[in-house]
Amino acid sequence: MITMQNVRKTYGNFTFEISMELPEGQILGLIGKNGAGKSTAIKLILGLCRAEEGTVTVLGSDSKELSEKVKQDIGVSLAESGFSGELTVNDVKHILKKMYHSFDENYFIKQSENLKLPMNKKIKEFSTGMKAKLRVLTAMTHHAKLLIMDEPTAGLDVEARNEILDMLRAYIAEDESRSILITSHISTDLESLCDELYLIHDGKLILHEATDAILEHGILKVSEEQYRTLDQSSILKVQKENYGYACFTNDKKFYQENYPQIAVENGGIDELILMMTGGYR
Repeated sequence: MITMQNVRKTYGNFTFEISMELPEGQILGLIGKNGAGKSTAIKLILGLCRAEEGTVTVLGSDSKELSEKVKQDIGVSLAESGFSGELTVNDVKHILKKMYHSFDENYFIKQSENLKLPMNKKIKEFSTGMKAKLRVLTAMTHHAKLLIMDEPTAGLDVEARNEILDMLRAYIAEDESRSILITSHISTDLESLCDELYLIHDGKLILHEATDAILEHGILKVSEEQYRTLDQSSILKVQKENYGYACFTNDKKFYQENYPQIAVENGGIDELILMMTGGYR
């Protein structure tokens, strides 16, 4: 679905470099702190900017030259875009009907009702959650093969986030050949949704693993003395703390079995981001 091979893009002093692949039928999460380069990746994929080096392929085509046919198979929800606030959902329906050959009007109307999006109310009167749900809905009502979701749940309450995640799960369940690329910094969203995660920091890829594997990671809290005798073959990151060291590992079971005297805590996606980007406390 998406292949980024040795891609390099620079903005002033910021350099973005990545190789990444999204296979058919998978949900891939691109994670990292704000400013890490997640939006740059999406712009490159959509051909909104061009890399100085490397190649970006989307649905078998170069992202710089996406045909009308290929674009019809892509659904996009960008965090900082949307329809004019003066429009109504009914207006949006008519626009989408003109834009996409496979626009499913009945699906759009039904989902608008399910999401409590009034058809004749102006978008500027919508809540933040309602606007977010509309952005996601407009990306999927033409049954695209590939969905690209840029921070679709940012700033939303738990109920609104869960509604959007349920929409995405149902979308994949309807057709297992579809794929989704989602950027987010909300770990609980990614834990329950994504097959694989790419962690980027300061424009660089620093980790790529299956989500299930990441949830098996852990944090060792060790004293100075314990650290000196610790087998570090499965340690990904170490940070100095007042009590000694916090060590992020991808094999907590090994340390639980071989170092019973050491405190081992569960390490999820939040801990992964913080430890690997130097922000753990």
